[in-house]
Amino acid sequence: MQVRTGIRAALIKVTLSAALLVGIPAGAMGQAEYRLRISTENTRAHVQTQAIEHFALELERVTEGRIDVEFYHSAQLFRDRDVIAALSSGKVEMAVPGMWQLDRYVPDVGLYMLPLFYGRTAEENYHVRDGEIGALVSQRIARGLGVAVPGRWLDLGHAHLYFTNADIQAHEDLAGAKIRIPGGIANRKRLQAFGADPVVVAWPDLSDALSRNQITGVLTTHETIRSAKLWRNGVSTSFEDMEYFAQYVPMINARFWANLPAPLQQQVRNSWDQIVDAQRYAAIKAQLSARSALIEQGIKVTSPSADTLMRWRKVARQEEPAMVRQMGVDPSLVTRAAAALGE
Repeated sequence: MQVRTGIRAALIKVTLSAALLVGIPAGAMGQAEYRLRISTENTRAHVQTQAIEHFALELERVTEGRIDVEFYHSAQLFRDRDVIAALSSGKVEMAVPGMWQLDRYVPDVGLYMLPLFYGRTAEENYHVRDGEIGALVSQRIARGLGVAVPGRWLDLGHAHLYFTNADIQAHEDLAGAKIRIPGGIANRKRLQAFGADPVVVAWPDLSDALSRNQITGVLTTHETIRSAKLWRNGVSTSFEDMEYFAQYVPMINARFWANLPAPLQQQVRNSWDQIVDAQRYAAIKAQLSARSALIEQGIKVTSPSADTLMRWRKVARQEEPAMVRQMGVDPSLVTRAAAALGE
């Protein structure tokens, strides 16, 4: 179902039409001047979708209907893999795709996928991403894709490893394990550094690949395992090693943004910032709820200690210089991020 949050703006338009008949000036009625279509891939029940809907409602409220927001979830307009081209061409004004969709266009987004961030907490990620380094990465996204990034990124949460083999309880057990990855140099090289055998498998083919033992592991999140009910395909173990911390990036069409007066631009930024902290908290709760659901289904969760994660991060970082060159990440960003994290 299409969710269009511009109900108030629509009512204003109706009132405006009547007002014109009696000679009331259009500007006095708060006529919608700008149309903001937002596209997301996730369903309405997803915490990302719910946060963006709150943003849309708040933006219409504070702009008093000057911005008419239309919010389309569940890929009703575009899938995230296609939405960047749609943004550039003006077929949609705003999208919030996963960061994993962006590094092929803006290599510096891959910074957060490097082994430097392996096993890091959400707070450690925020320390870098919400600071000067994160602002610089967002600026490069804006410049590289011709968009505006109105603020901090939203959370999906940590990606971990999941297996049909119940014997995997430590990093040493990863040797030779065939693990499904969605793609990406960083995912491949990080797992190879642990002795695993990463394999690219399309998501629609995952269930069959697990059932046929073509792979024994999956790189994904608790929430994804729950929603796909992958215990039905033999997943019985979770290795909670915080492979990387996944986020969603808000992006607005540059032409639309440039046409907004400065006060409206600031209202967009403010409205966005108001939803970020609550969304991040909701994302944490969703992943914890999913974790509990996995345990209820009999999935055994193993959580390596902080010392263990640090030790294996050092192992993976030995491959990092080659990864940085191959991925095209700015080495100076890596150096600055490492310093910020105390490395």
